Amino acid sequence: MILVLAIAGCSADAEQPQAEPGAERIECALGEGAEFAADCLIERSAVEGARILTVRHPDGGMRRFEQVEDGRGLIVADGADEAKLDFADEVLEVTVASDRYRFPATPDGAATNDAGASD
Repeated sequence: MILVLAIAGCSADAEQPQAEPGAERIECALGEGAEFAADCLIERSAVEGARILTVRHPDGGMRRFEQVEDGRGLIVADGADEAKLDFADEVLEVTVASDRYRFPATPDGAATNDAGASD
């Protein structure tokens, strides 16, 4: 199953001045035991042909993901930690270390997920 990330309709606010204009908000839970809140901003860009999603944390930190079309949806674009993915109810939940992110996504029924989208 290929996941299509459908991030739209959200706008950035003045609390995170490091975000680019047009950044969109997603839910995140940063750190062990944190609750989900719509506190992270996401920016889309292209780097050498790769589709990159930069997630900006409210504390100024960030994490980058590459959007892939091999059935996984997203992979970590930098860093040593791997992403664990879980797709349910049109939400792709991505866990990297103790941080979790919720991306709106829809399955593309034309493909199957041989890579295993959730571990």
